[in-house]
Amino acid sequence: MTITQPDLSVFETLESEVRSYCRGWPAVFDRAQGSLMYDEDGHRYLDFFAGAGSLNYGHNNPVLKRALIDYLMRDGVTHGLDMSTVAKRTFLQTFQDLVLRPRDLPYKVMFPGPTGTNAVESALKLARKVKGREAIVSFTNAFHGMSLGSLAVTGNAFKRAGAGVPLVHGTPMPFDNYFDGQVPDFLWFERLLEDQGSGLNKPAAVIVETVQGEGGINAARPEWLRALKELCERQDMLLIVDDIQMGCGRTGAFFSFEEAGIVPDIVTVSKSISGYGLPMSLCLFRPELDVWEPGEHNGTFRGNNPAFVTATAALETYWADGSAMEKQTRTRGEQVEQGLISITEENLADVKEYRGRGLVWGLEFHEKARAGRIAKRAFELGLLIETSGPESEVVKLLPALTVSPEELDEGLSILARAVRETL
Repeated sequence: MTITQPDLSVFETLESEVRSYCRGWPAVFDRAQGSLMYDEDGHRYLDFFAGAGSLNYGHNNPVLKRALIDYLMRDGVTHGLDMSTVAKRTFLQTFQDLVLRPRDLPYKVMFPGPTGTNAVESALKLARKVKGREAIVSFTNAFHGMSLGSLAVTGNAFKRAGAGVPLVHGTPMPFDNYFDGQVPDFLWFERLLEDQGSGLNKPAAVIVETVQGEGGINAARPEWLRALKELCERQDMLLIVDDIQMGCGRTGAFFSFEEAGIVPDIVTVSKSISGYGLPMSLCLFRPELDVWEPGEHNGTFRGNNPAFVTATAALETYWADGSAMEKQTRTRGEQVEQGLISITEENLADVKEYRGRGLVWGLEFHEKARAGRIAKRAFELGLLIETSGPESEVVKLLPALTVSPEELDEGLSILARAVRETL
């Protein structure tokens, strides 16, 4: 694909140096539909990024778009703080009927600010309020957001350094398989909890991602998650599952923890909960934990009613059946896995590991800088992929759940070519 140099001058002169994704994809995008994006010159790109997991149902999904346009055309409430609105009531009822009740989940629903990190902040605040303790345990290579509380339970040294102040009251523990199976699960963690001389303050909660997306596509085993839940119960700690990127069907089931058969005390949801890429987040928790005072955690944009509308449409369209979307995602995931197996067999000496669940996959190479070169070459060939891991050493595949088998084959073919051409 021949690409003319786009005019990036206004971005380079006016926009902050903090911009990042645009540096890896030097194009000016103009429109998008499904799994395809087009730049202003009409060049086509296959999107295996999906808004960092915010577009599980693709760009401008026609069913969700129709619901949104109809709502706006009738002058439906756009901004509502936490006022009661028809759009919010419809979403809550639909969420209860199609998500919570079929899974026998008793959660109350809190609308924090519309970002994932705000959902995490509210979860941490609630856990501390309930337990009367300040310490939170997180895990190596975790990512939970960019605000101070979320950064305190994030592992990435580069992102933590951006805080500019000490990040306190968070203690990291080894994630599943951190010691390559050589150390029993939670040996260090439980020893610290039992030892009165360990220096570890009794934690209020433990926060975990079942699959670490930004941390390198590290998937926790179901038995590890079950053991973690049991440890939290024995030690009087709350279990928070951060399902911001891996929820809403990304790993197959609607919630990523369903496979493990656990019920977390608190769950954070964002990214694809609106279905359309509109800002929206939820903090879910057991009813007995609802000890908030009115207005104790609030936010101007927690009543994003257009997001309630598209979220409702997404649930009705893709989750009313109960299992169809989950089965499709697992089938598509098997297709991706077969593609990664082929790439691995072709590049046996170079590939360190492929791993993933559902429609989130990672490909790691022995040479850590290789992933960045592959992502760059893939872009030149018309495929949008990003890297993840503490040193950006993993090629990350995050296609929309609605991607077609043909689009998956095309993307995997481009990826295989990019791997071959970046030796």
